[in-house]
Amino acid sequence: MNITLIKTIPNILKFPAANSARLLHLTAVSNKNQAGRYKNTPRKNFPLTYEMANPPHQIAHRKSWNSWNTSNVEGGNRPSETAVEDQFIRKFVQGTWHALFVSEIIIKRQHNLIRIAGLVHRGVMPRKMYFLIGYTEEFLSFWLQCPIKMELQSVADKRHVVFKYV
Repeated sequence: MNITLIKTIPNILKFPAANSARLLHLTAVSNKNQAGRYKNTPRKNFPLTYEMANPPHQIAHRKSWNSWNTSNVEGGNRPSETAVEDQFIRKFVQGTWHALFVSEIIIKRQHNLIRIAGLVHRGVMPRKMYFLIGYTEEFLSFWLQCPIKMELQSVADKRHVVFKYV
């Protein structure tokens, strides 16, 4: 055996935990809830919508969820597929309605029907708006194999959606 290996064996035997597993470090608990909260700006010029203005612990008290489905309850069908479909719907709608949605996209599932709701900027012609509604409903219905209905409201300007400034 090598002489250096023989010299290191006693050190390995003295500290087996340091070599075989990670050590346990304890720190004080920081009970700060910071996710989903917006800091005040010096000039109070950062606009917040109603959805953004409510802190996360107020979900289901002051505002509702952005996805309504019953697959996440105990014994629900397809919870992971539903979450992936909701992400796909949001990405598809954001890409199709590029810079036209001024609010969050709300997805409501009832039995076999998926309803997509939100506020849309009124800056496009009504003809294009109806085309985009039909296009979105048709393609999503084909891909998801269930009826899709879009429920949109239009606003004249993005400033009309601002709830408060921070």
